[in-house]
Amino acid sequence: MSIPRLLASAVLVLVCASVVVWCVGSSNPVTPAGYVGYLTKGAVFGQSRFVGVQRGPTSTGRAWLLHVANISITPYTYTEDFIGEEAVLSRDNLKISFRVHTVWRIDDAKIPQFMDRFSTTVNRDAVEKDPDAVVKTAYTNFVREPLKTYARDEVQRRNGLDIKEALIPIGDAVLDRVRRYVVDSPFVITSVVVGNVQYPHEVADAVSRKLAATQELQRMDTEIEIERKERTKREVQAQGIANAMQIIRGQLNDRYIQHEAIEAQKAMVGSPNHTVVYIPVGSMGVPLTGTFSATGPQGPPATPAPVAGKVQK
Repeated sequence: MSIPRLLASAVLVLVCASVVVWCVGSSNPVTPAGYVGYLTKGAVFGQSRFVGVQRGPTSTGRAWLLHVANISITPYTYTEDFIGEEAVLSRDNLKISFRVHTVWRIDDAKIPQFMDRFSTTVNRDAVEKDPDAVVKTAYTNFVREPLKTYARDEVQRRNGLDIKEALIPIGDAVLDRVRRYVVDSPFVITSVVVGNVQYPHEVADAVSRKLAATQELQRMDTEIEIERKERTKREVQAQGIANAMQIIRGQLNDRYIQHEAIEAQKAMVGSPNHTVVYIPVGSMGVPLTGTFSATGPQGPPATPAPVAGKVQK
């Protein structure tokens, strides 16, 4: 075989080998939506170095020895339980169980700082199972325990039965303290909510009994007030009746009764249903009014009333 052919063969083999090595050593790092990629470039000899960041969804294009660590920048909601042995004693020594809900995220402008100072080594299998493993591990190492300490401290400052009325102030106080703690870090704490407060069974039963007794007293007070109003109503009605009777008695004199009797006689005379009307009259021909004894001596006999339709002589 001639030398030119040997050289051509060698070049071809070298090119094929280079292509294979390139394909094996190169990659196209992809960052999905909601993540920021931390790009590093490896080296066959020497050290890897930081290249830059990319915000997803995107990719760098195929490059030699380029790797990416994707960091989620979406909000997380974590719940810390203070129950059982984690329950906290209040200022008056009541054992209080509760929960703290925290909403937080990683500042997308501080991804290099996060990777350099707060991230820890997480094996590749864990990252493949949970892409957020790096972020969660960093939160556990840096934020979780201080947050729990602040929550315990704020609860211990208050009496047990006052805690349910102070859940918002407790959450605000914990939020303020943890924000001051992470002020120079890439962690952004959005909110802290304290809830699900549970008292010991003895205290809860006592509070329930007290509430039931209070409601019963309120019901009795309402009934007493209703009876008081009813009594006042009856007194007003009785006073009205008494006043009306007094007015009527004041008007029932002889002349008034005589006037009413004459009016009644006139009404009867004009009625189409009457036949004969007998009216006892006095000396002046008007109806007699007054009180007469049924057995005692009578006055002069009354003149019989004229029969309707006839003139008596």
